[in-house]
Amino acid sequence: MQAPQLQETSLRYFLEVVRCGSISEAAVRLCVSGSAVSRQISGLEALLDVPLFERRPRGMVPSAAGELLAVHARRGALEAERVVTEIEGLKGLRRGHVRLASSAGFAIEFLPQVIADFRSQYPGIQFQLQVSSPGAVTTAVLHGEADIGMTYSRAAEEGVRVEYRQTMPVLAIMRPDHALARLRSVTLAQMHPHAIALPDRDNTVRQLFDIGCSQRGLVFSPVLTSSSFEALTNFVLHSGGLSISGEITVRHRLRRGELHGAVIRERSMDARSIELQTLNGRTLPESSRTFLAFLRAQLAPL
Repeated sequence: MQAPQLQETSLRYFLEVVRCGSISEAAVRLCVSGSAVSRQISGLEALLDVPLFERRPRGMVPSAAGELLAVHARRGALEAERVVTEIEGLKGLRRGHVRLASSAGFAIEFLPQVIADFRSQYPGIQFQLQVSSPGAVTTAVLHGEADIGMTYSRAAEEGVRVEYRQTMPVLAIMRPDHALARLRSVTLAQMHPHAIALPDRDNTVRQLFDIGCSQRGLVFSPVLTSSSFEALTNFVLHSGGLSISGEITVRHRLRRGELHGAVIRERSMDARSIELQTLNGRTLPESSRTFLAFLRAQLAPL
């Protein structure tokens, strides 16, 4: 039996419905009518003789067959994009577009600095940075919405290629004049008497901190809890208290002497790693490959 011939337009419309979960919203994004999108989806379903979506009250969800087709369509679209950028790259790395997804802490200062340094060598490269939760970063890589993901991970993910993994310390951060600032490392017991500001409980650093506290039988009563790292840092600077952070998040502030960071000396603090992730089996465009190597070099511990 001859394999069905899948048309690029049908697959493009299909993928947009998968992303949006709605024919009407997909039509708006594609700048076409809803009926045009419906015809393309119906045509695909007739061609493959299988339903591609489950129609639900709150939207359209890919069926098992739809999920398989989405994987194929995403890879095809990414490969076509790579070929175009490779052709442009024959003239040298003058143009290109790198799509990044990262956890919030990396996007505050570390990644903007790395991007600026990279563009000093390759000024024609443009970047898009999506800031998400650690799990959403991996999802963006799996769905082809990001070329490179930079996130914290504690478990392997099917379909993800880990280009680089490194355990990074969790720090107690404080002003350089704090009583603990003479120390390079501290225990939770040493931190306990001091005023502290903590991230919300869905933050991975906070989760490791809470595990360590449970193991030590310590209860901290934070003066401030916030999802905003800037709010926590400004509390430290204005009040002279403590907070906690991954090393990468505060690396540049440590180098400038604005903050002091002491490694929290507890076993629970080593339970996560920074990962640079790409889609398994995908060949990245030259601009993304070059930036990935550059980014990896910047991740060496302080």
